[in-house]
Amino acid sequence: MDRALRVAVVGAGPAGIYAADILTKAAPAATVDIIDRLPTPYGLIRYGVAPDHPRIKEIITALHHVLEDPRIRFIGNVDYGVDVKPEELTPFYDAVVIATGADRDRELDIPGIELPGSHGAADFVSWYDGHPDVPREWPLTATKVAVLGAGNVAVDVARILAKTADELLETEIPDNVYRGLLASPVTDVHLFSRRGPGQVKFTPMELRELDESPNVEVVVHPEGMEFDEGSLAAIRARRSLKMCVDTLQNWCARDPRDRPRRLHLHFLQAPAAVLGSEETGVTGLRTETQELTGDGSVRGTGEFTDWDVQAVYRAIGYLSRPIADLPFDATTGTIPHDAGRVLDLDGERVPGLYATGWIKRGPVGLIGHTKKDANETVTSLLADADTLPAAVHRDPADVLGYLDQRGLDYTTWDGWKRLDEHEVGLGSPHGRKRVKVVPRHEMVGISRSS
Repeated sequence: MDRALRVAVVGAGPAGIYAADILTKAAPAATVDIIDRLPTPYGLIRYGVAPDHPRIKEIITALHHVLEDPRIRFIGNVDYGVDVKPEELTPFYDAVVIATGADRDRELDIPGIELPGSHGAADFVSWYDGHPDVPREWPLTATKVAVLGAGNVAVDVARILAKTADELLETEIPDNVYRGLLASPVTDVHLFSRRGPGQVKFTPMELRELDESPNVEVVVHPEGMEFDEGSLAAIRARRSLKMCVDTLQNWCARDPRDRPRRLHLHFLQAPAAVLGSEETGVTGLRTETQELTGDGSVRGTGEFTDWDVQAVYRAIGYLSRPIADLPFDATTGTIPHDAGRVLDLDGERVPGLYATGWIKRGPVGLIGHTKKDANETVTSLLADADTLPAAVHRDPADVLGYLDQRGLDYTTWDGWKRLDEHEVGLGSPHGRKRVKVVPRHEMVGISRSS
């Protein structure tokens, strides 16, 4: 094609940044604006990874390197579909790639799930990660807590609830999170998995980290430590799953240790109801014992158990948010697409509109899947390059001029580096890598300061 591509990527998490990186490497003349509703880049790496996971957060180093490319520009604090309508940005770009991820909790349809004291894991994660758009107080009043799920998010939530606040003080948690966890009276955290140990979704590293706290005793309950042919086949096929099962079996067989807090792992227990009332809040959890069916699936036995807990956290998956005026499948929580090309309600391609990441494929897979996914979308975009509707306003300064005209306090890459330096400075006197600034107006003020 004769013109250099101008592309907007909506979402500054790994999916969006990888798409920008792959595009500019494949089309060196292209320029990309990465637009995000948050004032900061990195998406769920900043606001969805537990603060005691510095190894996972090291991915930020690679993402930082991408955003240093002068062909890629970060524009934060602009909510696509709210602050600006999709059609208002169309004149500035040849194509738009939606990479807004998934940050809502999947619903669980059981009685009592809406009672006070019953929470979605995504909301709790946003609280302890200092997300600017959630309340800064969290009701940590329960002594016994249930966590529902067998994935990495469930393990993160259980670990953060069980650890003492002082163990997390060396991380980047905001001060209000430290104070909230310090006042928590919790003694027992129960993690319930509907399926068996041969079907767990967490990684060996996530699992082992449960046992690293000197204040938390991990208790694997032998009831439910069962395997069928389907389970054994899965264990033989996946080395990481075998490592998890070996660890669980070792913990199940070891002698108890005297520690002030306990984290219990229960398998083959499906949540059936959250007990309590609007007046009392959560007073318990009812589960139904499951049995393996031979192929790794489970079915209910009709045997129920009531557990004494005062709070319930569901960590059964994330969902994406719909974007105003864009196609969205509410059942799958994804944008309909064909190899990344967005499809309208009639299944026809929407010219110049693409999707990548969790809003494209659903909230599954790790970083490697995200790169592969972005590559597919960018390949489709480049194949369509000659037929894309050309941007009317091609000067990159035109976009910023339009945002200024709208009165939007957008943030930039240089602004992020100012905020980054400020947060690191807050943590340095206390031997911490950083202390997060939480209020949006403070982040924006620091970012936009000269």
